[in-house]
Amino acid sequence: MAENQEEMSPIEIKVARQVEYYFGDHNLPRDKFLKEQLQLDDGWVTLETMLKFNRLKSLTTETSVVISALQKSKTGLLEISEDKTKIRRSPDKPLPEQNDDYKDAVKHRSVYIKGFPLETTLDDILEWLNGKANIENIQMRKNVHRQFKGSVFICFETEESSKQFLERSDIKSFKDNEMLVLSREAYHAKKAEERKNFKAQTKAKARQSKEQQQKHAEEKEMGLLLDEQTGCLLKFSGELQDVSREDFHALFSGHGKIKWVDFTRGAKEGALLFDGNAKEAFEKAKEASGGELKMKGSSVTWQVLEGDEEKEVLKKIIEAQQESYSRSKGRGGRGRSGGRGRGGRRGRGGRDQGRTHFQGKKTKFDSDNEDDDEGEEAPPASKRELEDAEGPPAKVSKTENGS
Repeated sequence: MAENQEEMSPIEIKVARQVEYYFGDHNLPRDKFLKEQLQLDDGWVTLETMLKFNRLKSLTTETSVVISALQKSKTGLLEISEDKTKIRRSPDKPLPEQNDDYKDAVKHRSVYIKGFPLETTLDDILEWLNGKANIENIQMRKNVHRQFKGSVFICFETEESSKQFLERSDIKSFKDNEMLVLSREAYHAKKAEERKNFKAQTKAKARQSKEQQQKHAEEKEMGLLLDEQTGCLLKFSGELQDVSREDFHALFSGHGKIKWVDFTRGAKEGALLFDGNAKEAFEKAKEASGGELKMKGSSVTWQVLEGDEEKEVLKKIIEAQQESYSRSKGRGGRGRSGGRGRGGRRGRGGRDQGRTHFQGKKTKFDSDNEDDDEGEEAPPASKRELEDAEGPPAKVSKTENGS
């Protein structure tokens, strides 16, 4: 930057600062046009060409002002030709090699400042910084639309200068705006933490959205299942101390196909889910029993469920089926791949063969002999499973719910 400013007029200070910026360490390596001009005449660039640069042209259009400003500057960065028509960067001050060491040094000499009003100009910032430190470069950060974002990176001549600047008390506000001032290292650490938090929040939102979608799908599926099973529930109550689930199958054998028995041994009530109309199955079984349907000689109250009560009981049964299936997967998952191990009993024709199983998320009440994955066997049956409508198997030990 231009020095010996007490001998320079305000316009000369600005002109020298601007021209030295064009040829400075920060701009010149990135200025394609100016680098091309340097190749034409051993590094010399005419003042006529320089005055075509927009910011310099906004300061002055007189070559004499540029020459006077550079002559008074004591930085020694630029040379003036004998005829005073051209300038170039001094060969004694070559550009530093743009390697990692240089970039790291620049980072340690830089400071991040945020809080400037969006209409702030470079001249406003330079005026605010005047006298606070020896500044090498100011980068006004802009968005994709080339609009000022309200923050800057300032590179100082030395690392010590940047540290001293951070300790100043008069850099905490700009025109009543509270300013955020950080070393560039602290800024990058802060941004890295913000990106990490943003990534975590994005994942959490995606996970929450997926869970909500899954819940919505399950609720929709549950609604469809409830609609499909309308009129299929038969509730019962009475003295059922010695009654088992198999007894219900025997009672309705030949009259209706039972898909699920919601009953625990010793309970006084429960429900039967039929594959079809529950009322028709009940009437047939009642007629076959002589007009009164009893369980092991005990009177039982029977009721075909409707409306909200029917939906509540059916929902409970479907959830019980899902829970039962999840437990069975956890116990017998190792046998799915090849029918071996404790989970492969179905492949060997064990006692579960031929029964109807709940098929997981997509509930299927009928036994259709289809597996979840092609080439794999279904998981083993759980204790609480769908029962065969043709009655209990010849010999079954402890198949009641909860045993």
